[in-house]
Amino acid sequence: MPPLETRSDTAVSGPTSTGSKKAAWFFLLIVIALVAVAVYGYSQKQQAEPKKKNAAPVPVVVAQVSQQLMPVMLDVVGRTEPYETVTVKSRVDGQLAQLFFNEGQVVKPGDILARLDSNDFDARVKQAEATLARDQVLLAKAKADLERYTALVKQGFVSEEKLNEYRTNESAVAATIKADQAALELARLQASYTVIRAPIQGVIGSKLAYPGATIKINDTALAVINRVQPLFATFTLPEQHVGRVRELLGRGRLTVEARLPGGTKQTGQVKFMDNTVDSTSGTILLKAVLPNADQSLAAGQFIQLSLQLDEVPDALVVPNEAIQQGPEGNFVYVLDAERKASIRKIEVLTSRQGMTAVKKGLSVGETVVTTGQLRLFPGAQAVLKAPKKEPGPGATPTTPTPPEPRR
Repeated sequence: MPPLETRSDTAVSGPTSTGSKKAAWFFLLIVIALVAVAVYGYSQKQQAEPKKKNAAPVPVVVAQVSQQLMPVMLDVVGRTEPYETVTVKSRVDGQLAQLFFNEGQVVKPGDILARLDSNDFDARVKQAEATLARDQVLLAKAKADLERYTALVKQGFVSEEKLNEYRTNESAVAATIKADQAALELARLQASYTVIRAPIQGVIGSKLAYPGATIKINDTALAVINRVQPLFATFTLPEQHVGRVRELLGRGRLTVEARLPGGTKQTGQVKFMDNTVDSTSGTILLKAVLPNADQSLAAGQFIQLSLQLDEVPDALVVPNEAIQQGPEGNFVYVLDAERKASIRKIEVLTSRQGMTAVKKGLSVGETVVTTGQLRLFPGAQAVLKAPKKEPGPGATPTTPTPPEPRR
């Protein structure tokens, strides 16, 4: 058997040595690339620093931090509801003969809205009157018989038992008269129901039935009347405000301000808070009464409402435009005596009518930037500029005068 051949050490170590050299060169290239990137970034930073230090002053508009009484308002969305609503229906069966209202008309209590065919009811009234007249004649005869037999009993010609029969007959006819009178009154009342009148004051809606239709008692709707002067504004509040709302309601001092389309406002009074918090939403229902004197609001309309739950005396306030938002929350740019900008973190308490009350982070008299924040950075030099004046509604834009031509 021939001897086995063995590989020499040089044959085994050759490829391994070549792979190690390639890995070393690859690692060296990576290190060189990282060093180059670091050097480039450092050089760019060094070049940017002088530019930042020598940057031109940033034009800004500023305002002073002031103190004033600031109401704590809660803004919610509400919906209007009629103060009263009535669905007009007939109190008797019949055929609709005539309508006397226009859709959208303002009606008053007692105004005639519709009339049913009254021929059947008039006949019932006449029948009841005739029955009453007949029984009145019978009552007169019964009274005459009773008087006559009473005299005969005294003379001994008729027994007491016979007299009692006439007394009973007279009482029965008298009772029949009362029943006839009640029937006549009912017939007249039902006949009066053929004229349908407005039960409340309000705005009547669309017609729901027309002449010729068969009307069922307390079933067929003719129209809906909504009283919208005043009207309710219903809304909900989070349950954490229940205690404060109940306290203000007890004092009768919980008012609500409704902001209407067109910029008009109405002030009302909160009159009702529900007795149960909605477990699904964690809110409670409230109702406020709005005067709606000009009827600018309609039932079912969504409106913006503001409630004053508290007020902060001597609150630190700044214009809303000064408030900026960043990753760490709200902040403002503050200028020092040399008009250099710095960032100041703040805590906002509430906002109202273009002003924001700051709970923490500012002092009275400090200068905050309201316009020009986009170009500012900590340490930036600022230069003050006058705020732009908005042209009035009647202002006429001026046309620049063209330069005179050169001669």
